Amino acid sequence: MTSTTGIVCPHCGWPDGAEPYQVVSRHTTAAGSTVWTRCACGSLQVRMVDARGMRVVSRSRPTGAPAHSPGR
Repeated sequence: MTSTTGIVCPHCGWPDGAEPYQVVSRHTTAAGSTVWTRCACGSLQVRMVDARGMRVVSRSRPTGAPAHSPGR
């Protein structure tokens, strides 16, 4: 898949500007709305939607990805 914004999920390449794979919840805010989505790889994303448009402001690791453990 090719992103129209040039920004994609770093885990699987799903375009941030595409329709979300799955919408988990939506919440109205003073500035617009916050949309929690799940990417095709299972990564949970927080999307802000306001007068400037939509942008992913936070994202987790994909489902089943191990947490980074500090070197020993």
